[in-house]
Amino acid sequence: MESNIVRIFDTTLRDGEQSPGATMTAAEKMEVARALARMGVDVIEAGFPAASPDDLEAVRRIALEIGNSEDGSTVPVICGLARTIEGDIDKAWEAVKGAAHPRIHTFIATSDIHMKYKLKMDREQVLDQIARMVAHARELCEDVEFSPEDAGRSDPEFLYQALEVAIEAGATTLNIPDTVGYTMPDEFGALIAGIIKNTKGIEKCVVSVHCHNDLGLATANTLAGIRAGARQAEVTINGIGERAGNTALEEVVMALHARRQVMDLGTNIDTTQLTRLSKLVSNYTGMSVQPNKAIVGANAFAHEAGIHQDGVLKNTLTYEIMKPETVGLSASKLVLGKHSGRHALKERLISLGYTLDEESLNKLFDRFKTLADKKKTITDADIEALISDEIYQNEVIFTLEGLQVACGTMGLPTATVRLVGPDGETHIHAAIGTGPVDATFKAIDAIVQMDSTLVDFVIHAITEGIDALGEVTVRIATKDLPAVMTAQKEIERPCTFGGYGADTDIIVASAKAYLSAINKMLASTGKYGPVETPAVQAVAG
Repeated sequence: MESNIVRIFDTTLRDGEQSPGATMTAAEKMEVARALARMGVDVIEAGFPAASPDDLEAVRRIALEIGNSEDGSTVPVICGLARTIEGDIDKAWEAVKGAAHPRIHTFIATSDIHMKYKLKMDREQVLDQIARMVAHARELCEDVEFSPEDAGRSDPEFLYQALEVAIEAGATTLNIPDTVGYTMPDEFGALIAGIIKNTKGIEKCVVSVHCHNDLGLATANTLAGIRAGARQAEVTINGIGERAGNTALEEVVMALHARRQVMDLGTNIDTTQLTRLSKLVSNYTGMSVQPNKAIVGANAFAHEAGIHQDGVLKNTLTYEIMKPETVGLSASKLVLGKHSGRHALKERLISLGYTLDEESLNKLFDRFKTLADKKKTITDADIEALISDEIYQNEVIFTLEGLQVACGTMGLPTATVRLVGPDGETHIHAAIGTGPVDATFKAIDAIVQMDSTLVDFVIHAITEGIDALGEVTVRIATKDLPAVMTAQKEIERPCTFGGYGADTDIIVASAKAYLSAINKMLASTGKYGPVETPAVQAVAG
């Protein structure tokens, strides 16, 4: 029990799947089990076989296919959960017996509140149930785990007694659950320490911890239990589970990895697979991972504050205690937003292939800040649109003179557009679309005769009330524009162009924004006059 390796017992497929709405199909459970095995999980609790015939069959398949190896490689223990009821235990054994390393995990509550109101049993009856059912499980399987449910609220002296009975009956792993996420880290650590000190025969068993997150302390409690001597952690991917969830596998694993010098403990987990598995479970369960989730959240290695970005650009250790590659990411992410500084913007411009002089960078930075106040996150396409604005910002080639649309549930959405072209002539065209905006854009395209792709379309109100002024921003993309000769050198143009329009009629605002972007794209061809680009010194493809 003094090993410096903490066994990772994953219960995503059992406790995790009990999250409301998180049910997975049999095929999805198989794929998650494969991924868990590849990642190096020591034990997979594949389900609760007595819950339904489907659950039993799913556990049986995992035991046969994931719990065995044709090439002799190490495979995880496959575990099935069972109440301390003979029928449950028999079904658990039926499900896991095909695995190379099967385990039966049986449990019964030991807290006074559970025994009185849920079980309607006294302490002697519970002890008798433990003795008989753990012994029955041991007759079937050499590897038996016992859990005293709601151990965190159980009387410690009775808990020691219950665990001793389980040991005498043949339990090989003793799991101590904080079932309702009630304890504090110092309490839970003391509970584990007390169990190890006061339970006769404990040296024969592995002590495990299983914590819930009702007070947001699941990971803290699990680590406290490990520091007190537990050598198995029961966890789930993304921390999914009943109510507020379980301890998150990725948090425990990376805490032990990042603080090895403090804990002097490790796991068998391949941490580079954490992000991929997190996404897999999120996709299958339909439970999104919050952006600020530790280790695997979208913002876990993202930096927006200018001070942070400047520090990370100089040395990642300033604000990152782990390398993103360690958890399966390619690199940190500098998120450009209203808190970002010039250094981060300059680095992003360089990565996109643009080099600006200091004066031009300052002008672009001011426009960047204005945009960032309106939009939470600035993308690479936004940056390219800002560059195109800087180069072609005052170009007006086509102007909108009139627009009429017909839409609704009767008939086809139709738009008639009247534009004045660079030659001063009026151009009118009508088009049908899937909606009024689509019809409008198609009519404009027919007049302008330039191929482009709409890549972003955003609408929001900039004044209050039903007569609000609507604001529209669009981005269009095009390809194969020839290079432009400037006073300095030949450059390639940005392939993305942004446009902006505002009007109390949102369709008119959309047309204005789209035409603004189209005009910038047309100006970039040089067909309507020379292109002056003093701001851009070089563009590398």
